[in-house]
Amino acid sequence: KALFRALKTKGNTPKYGLIYHSTFIGRAAAKNKGRISRYLANKCSIATRIDSFSDNPTNVYGEKLREQVEERLKFYETGAAPRKNLDVMEEIRKSMGVDKKTDDDGDADMTPETPKSSKKNKKEKKDKKKRKRDDDEEEVVAETKKAKSDETTPAKKSPKSEKKSEKKSSKKKKKKSKSKD
Repeated sequence: KALFRALKTKGNTPKYGLIYHSTFIGRAAAKNKGRISRYLANKCSIATRIDSFSDNPTNVYGEKLREQVEERLKFYETGAAPRKNLDVMEEIRKSMGVDKKTDDDGDADMTPETPKSSKKNKKEKKDKKKRKRDDDEEEVVAETKKAKSDETTPAKKSPKSEKKSEKKSSKKKKKKSKSKD
């Protein structure tokens, strides 16, 4: 109602909505109500997706996600660090007896096994690009120095342009030899 009233009167839309009336939000301090409402909305979204796509209905995920919300409330009150979502999902997987490599359908898990190695690969690629860029810059600097020193003589062609000109000249020679025959 509040949303449509705000749209009709062209006023400000409500900030939180129905979730703001939850007991979790009521237990939070005034400055943390927005944070915990977003956190609760995210956990509700995760729970609905799991319910929607799972073949076997279970309440294990909902209970663990609720525990996470309560841990987050404690974090805002006392500063005790809550568990990470990945750790909680691994705990659920172990309690349900699902193998790490496959899920309920027997499909391969989408999470990479070695995230550190992929980070290393990315770093190596980045370093390789940087080295190549540095080499290109050095070549350009060397060519400009050469061009400045040889102002009286024409600048040399780059290796690529030399190859192209060689190909063109060889094609011309072939055409001439064919036309003579």
